[in-house]
Formats: sequence, structure tokens, C-alpha cells
Amino acid sequence: MRFSNYFSCAALGGLLAVTGQAAHASATLFMEEPFGTFGAFNPTGHAAVYLSGVCAAEPTRLRLCRSGEQGVVVSRYHHVAGYDWLAVPLIPYLYAVESLDERPDSVTPALEEHLRDVYRRDHLRTLAPDSADGSSPSGEWTQLVGASYDRRIYAIQVATTHEQDEMLVAKLNDSRNHSHFNLFYRNCADFSRGILRALYPDTLPRNAVADFGLTTPKHLSRSMVRVGTRHPEMKLRMFEIPQVAGTTIRSHHVDGIAESLVRSKKYMLPIAFMSPTTAVTLLAAYVGTGRFTFPKGMPTLPELAQKNSALPLGVNLSLDSESIEIQLPQTQSTASLACQPGSTVESSEANRLAQFSGGAN
Repeated sequence: MRFSNYFSCAALGGLLAVTGQAAHASATLFMEEPFGTFGAFNPTGHAAVYLSGVCAAEPTRLRLCRSGEQGVVVSRYHHVAGYDWLAVPLIPYLYAVESLDERPDSVTPALEEHLRDVYRRDHLRTLAPDSADGSSPSGEWTQLVGASYDRRIYAIQVATTHEQDEMLVAKLNDSRNHSHFNLFYRNCADFSRGILRALYPDTLPRNAVADFGLTTPKHLSRSMVRVGTRHPEMKLRMFEIPQVAGTTIRSHHVDGIAESLVRSKKYMLPIAFMSPTTAVTLLAAYVGTGRFTFPKGMPTLPELAQKNSALPLGVNLSLDSESIEIQLPQTQSTASLACQPGSTVESSEANRLAQFSGGAN
């Protein structure tokens, strides 16, 4: 099996650049595309929160990160060992490996299954014990690791302070961590919204019109962008984590609830035939409060780490000035965003990124 050292270095550099972890912590909403049969039925996708300053003593117990650690991804799950939420380190969450050096160039379903099972046997056996014959168990534990093999992930990041990270650790550790998942009112997006509202109270309302009062990953993303562009102290940044190439099922577009009906002929045509008024109402709800797309040219992690790469239009990476500037197209939902001091790449990190782009291992 051949692994890509170049991508590993680039992605690691991108993580350092985007999170600014050397001096500043952050909370990043992951809006993850749907895939497979359930994703076709429910195209709202998945939501999780990456906390760069918070790490896991175990999957159900958090602590503040030590120097050099990369934080955890926390989310609500359904039917995983009876827990409401679980925390997994960033790299295993994305790639089901412990080091980016182990991340494959491309993935097949068999390799994906193997990588997940190896990580499970080493770290997650208490949550997903072996089957009676010693093989890998079935179940939803597979959502804990290797997310980037199944989905493209859009990331929306805001700054956090040491005090905010301490508050989140205490809040989650003290919570009643027993599963009470409900697809409508206690889903993964509700959990992510709760974490982000703890950081920035009185923000991120539900969409009572286009999502019928439910919390969806897409509207949560839309709300974060709207709030972040109005509050520069949040140091809003956006980037993409691509789905790993290969023969696994490709993920697809994330929809809100009204949007999923409007965009689907199998739903919209019967609705329009039986009740034109309902069809018009759904369309108005979507157009009025449900539309949201990420800016074109949004940087990906590898592109952020390449000093001389052909970056997408509107993205400017400057290592010489020790800063990253992301100029996003002006729309009603987004503004021209420049990384503030909280997203500055310190000179040591700039030198490290320059070494990465030069092919250093």
C-alpha cells in the first residue's frame, strides 16, 4: 500500500494554519455531507464540533489539551454503547489512523473497513466489543472514525478562549451522558448547536420556517456564518476537508428540510399536484430563509499548506507576512473575511509550512 507523504505534510500544515493551535484555540462546526441509502432518504447530513483546545482522557471524558495535541471531535450518536456523546481525536475521526503518515492516497470499502477495525481493536473495544466469533461488530460505531472516507466535510471555525474551553470540559463531563437521541429534537445538529451556544449565548436560532423548527446542519452553518460576519471578535474562518479519493460511495449535497422537498421531483411533483398552495409555500420558505451555499474557491486543508500552490480564486496565502488572508466573495450571507490576529500563523509555524511545501517529511 502506498501512502502520500506529501498530502500528510500538507494536511498537517493546513490544520496548524487554520486552527492556529500554537497560540489560539478554536471550535469548528463540521457540516458533513450525507451518503448511502440513509443519506438519500435524509439528505440533511451530519454535524459535529471539533475543539482544538480540548482533548479526551477517554471517549466519554474530556480534559484540556497538552502541548502538541490536536484536540477532539465531539458529536451525538445513535445506538453507540448507550452514550449520548462521544469524543474522538481529530486524525482518527477523519482517517481512522493515528498519524497522517498512515493516511492512504485512496480507499476501497475493504480498506476502509480494515482501518476502522484496527483502530477499534486498539482504542474502542469498550464501546464496540468483538462479535462472538472475534470479528468486527456491526453497528453505528463506524461513524466514530474515518469520516473523510465517507463524506466531504465543510468546516466553520470560531475562536475560543482558555476559559471557554474549561467551561466546555466541565459542561460535558458533568452532563448526563446517556443516549436519548431523537431525530427531530435531539439530533446531532442540536448537540452541536448546544456547544456553540454555550460559547456564544443567544445566537444560532432554529429555523422555524424552512426547517419547521428543527435543527439541521445546514441551517446551523448558515447561522454561524451570519453571526460570525457580524462579530469579528469570533474570528470566523471556513475551509473544506475533501472526501478521500477511492471507490467508496461518494457523498452528496447537504439539504435543509424545505430544500430537500423543493429539490426533489419525487416529492415536489406529487405535492404540487395535490396542493399547489403547499408547493408554493415550501418554495417560498426555502427561498426566503433556507438558501445557503459556501463561497466558491473556499480553501481546502492541503491548499492552505502549499506556499506556491495554485490556490482557488479569492484565496490568498501569505507566509512572508506570517498571516493567512482569505478573501471570500461578497454575498448577503458572507463578507470579505481576513484572518485576524487569532488566525495568524506564527513565524515558527510559517517556517514549518515552508518546509512542508518543500517536501520535508
